[in-house]
Amino acid sequence: MTLNYYIADVFTHEMFAGAQLAVFPNADELNDHQMALIAREMNLSETVFVSTPNDSNNTKRMRVFSPLAEIEFAGHPIVAAAFVLGESGDLQLSEGVTSLSFILNAGEVEVNISANNGKVSFVQYTKKVTSVIDRFTPTVTELAELLSIKPNEIDQKKYSSRLVSCGFPYLIVPVWKYESVRKAKFNFTAWSHSTAPQTSAQEILLFSPKTPFKDANFNARLLGPNIGVHADPAVGSAMSAFTSYLCSFDFTQQGTHTFAVDRGDAESRRSVINIEMDHKPGTALTLRIGGEAVMVAEGKMFIPN
Repeated sequence: MTLNYYIADVFTHEMFAGAQLAVFPNADELNDHQMALIAREMNLSETVFVSTPNDSNNTKRMRVFSPLAEIEFAGHPIVAAAFVLGESGDLQLSEGVTSLSFILNAGEVEVNISANNGKVSFVQYTKKVTSVIDRFTPTVTELAELLSIKPNEIDQKKYSSRLVSCGFPYLIVPVWKYESVRKAKFNFTAWSHSTAPQTSAQEILLFSPKTPFKDANFNARLLGPNIGVHADPAVGSAMSAFTSYLCSFDFTQQGTHTFAVDRGDAESRRSVINIEMDHKPGTALTLRIGGEAVMVAEGKMFIPN
């Protein structure tokens, strides 16, 4: 069996930036074991497999694998899959916006693909989330020690540290400056001696409302005991928790808010995530998360039957 695959960089408008993924747009004949082997062979952060259930062109089944395991949900694979389907011709694009549904293990996701002159210009998916927010967090001194920054770099006036879970818990920590986000270094010893492990969150989302880039409003970074000291992983999976965090403050007015979050810098594959957030009364929060993507490579894989 021979299958085409594509490599795309997502949440970016230029090559060699953003999140790098492989997409197999016609994976109907692959079984679970083959998908796992292929993801291991590709050795990217995620490999996406798309199939078409019941001959429905605008509903696709999507599976996502890392080299180690299957992933239930992540944002950048959705953007990558929709982008590749549109660019490869496996999905017929309308001029303007084309709607598509992806069926993931975590549920169904609605996607809008914007196109100009037959080329994908933007991909956006809709997600509804509910959250649990806890204001009990480690002290500022503890947080500073485990992030290898100074206590006065942590914002205690406008924002404050909170534990937020939309199914997966994050300890969200605000700092004043972009430079604090970039220079932070996870301290394993300080973590083990702090109260942080008791919060159940194994990942810290560190953010600043300042960034030197004009196309973003926040800069964010993930750190934690299971993340490499020098790693700067994708933050898309934390955006549900981050938007819920923003809505937990009284100064966030009700209504629709549009903003962008960037991650990384030129040396660490900078990415930009565009978010529309409907902050309304009730427990559910509606998000529209999107971004640009760039095609990097195309190839064929020869798979034993």
